[in-house]
Amino acid sequence: MKLKHKNLLIAICCIFIGLTLGIYIASDIGLVRFGFGSDKDKAVTLGSSEQVPEELLQLQNTSKGFVMVAKMVRPVVVTISSEKVMKAAEAQRNAPGSPFDEFFGDDFFGKFFRVPVPEGEMRQRGIGSGVIVSKDGYILTNYHVVGGADKIRVTLYDEKKFDAKVVGSDPKTDVAVIKIDADNLPVARFGDSRKMEVGEWVLAIGSPFSEQLEQTVTAGIISAKGRSNVGLAEYEDFIQTDAAINPGNSGGALVNLRGEVIGINTAILSRTGGNQGIGFAIPIEMAKKVMEDLVNKGKVVRGWMGVVIQNIDETMAQALGLDKPRGVVISEITKGGPAEKAGLRRGDVILEFEGKKVDDTVALRNMVVEAKPGSRAEATILRDGKEKKITLELGELPVEETASSETREKAVSEIGIEVETLTPSLASKLGYEGEEGVVVTSVKGGSPAQTGGIAEGDLVKEVNKEKVRSVSEYEKALAKSKPGEAALFLLRRENATLFVALRVPKQASK
Repeated sequence: MKLKHKNLLIAICCIFIGLTLGIYIASDIGLVRFGFGSDKDKAVTLGSSEQVPEELLQLQNTSKGFVMVAKMVRPVVVTISSEKVMKAAEAQRNAPGSPFDEFFGDDFFGKFFRVPVPEGEMRQRGIGSGVIVSKDGYILTNYHVVGGADKIRVTLYDEKKFDAKVVGSDPKTDVAVIKIDADNLPVARFGDSRKMEVGEWVLAIGSPFSEQLEQTVTAGIISAKGRSNVGLAEYEDFIQTDAAINPGNSGGALVNLRGEVIGINTAILSRTGGNQGIGFAIPIEMAKKVMEDLVNKGKVVRGWMGVVIQNIDETMAQALGLDKPRGVVISEITKGGPAEKAGLRRGDVILEFEGKKVDDTVALRNMVVEAKPGSRAEATILRDGKEKKITLELGELPVEETASSETREKAVSEIGIEVETLTPSLASKLGYEGEEGVVVTSVKGGSPAQTGGIAEGDLVKEVNKEKVRSVSEYEKALAKSKPGEAALFLLRRENATLFVALRVPKQASK
């Protein structure tokens, strides 16, 4: 009996020792955790401690580059608030969605809202952007941001506010210069957009939609260069970008990764009024030339050759002895102009201007108007199958000869309508896709236009049986109606086409 108890005791001890040893071994390799022990044993490791790959660190450096550029440029970009006082009836006509919004509105970057004031007037307010170009307060922006405004206020990066005045503006390029009374301002550095290539990174900086979103920075690439025939201005050579641009960004900076301004953000191509990845900026070279002329001379001075030119298609190229369509052909020479004096002739094909290839009429016109009057320029031409170089002294672009600009402006004013060239975004908004002409943006009360039945939003397709595709063509055609004579308008109104005859007031000739 004693032996049995002794064997039982030994068995129990062996079992206890085995359990203890098993628990110890399991605990040591991390298979078992009890509620007692050190705090270290109870710690739970969250997340990974692996090192970041070198490739991702390089991307972080690119991101830091964007941060540095933004810090450099944001202080030189300002917010521009503008205000226009209108009669209540006029403001009602210019409700959102009207042609006036194309000039001051959604697709063309002046985000306006209306506040009632006494005596039947309305205040139309807008938002835009600008770039500081001098320490004493000169600011570069778009004409459509400040044109026609009665009051302009500028908000700096440090929230200081200043009243501003317009120094000068150029609707033909959509450039304007305003001035505030300030000193020791940060100033933008200018780059060279001509050296930028498609695919390079750029940042767009401005104040989209409201003052609360001032100095917004967006990133993208240069999508294309030399965009023309967009229908936004008379002289076009736009940089296209997919950096997000929205209403209110107009006049803001497009900058490269050196922190240099290479363009002034101007417009978007959009079916909705918001950013869809197609934005346009005026190259800084064009904007600078206009700005310097406005500040130093009070007007924009442009070069002039004295030729009428046209593009060359495949058929014409064959007739002119070209291996493929290239250059532009001279169809008319202005008597006594620079081209005639230099020996250019009708039928000459201009292949290069100042060493730059001429692709089309828009390219040559931009090259010439940006040149300084009185400067000498070299053109490579093709004549009788042979290339030759001709040097000519450029003149200054004169006032159009059909009528003085003063007379035309008065005639338009007395008739009582203001018009804007039909742009793709405006055509989409008004249902005029595929059409050409000018849109009536304002009708003066009691004017011949109002009496004759012309309404805001009408599309003027012809004047005196001449097609009009721009404001300048419209003015030329209208100027042919002498004071007291009738002018015949062909209009498109929604889905209807109609004629309207207006008599040009005799006062217009004074």
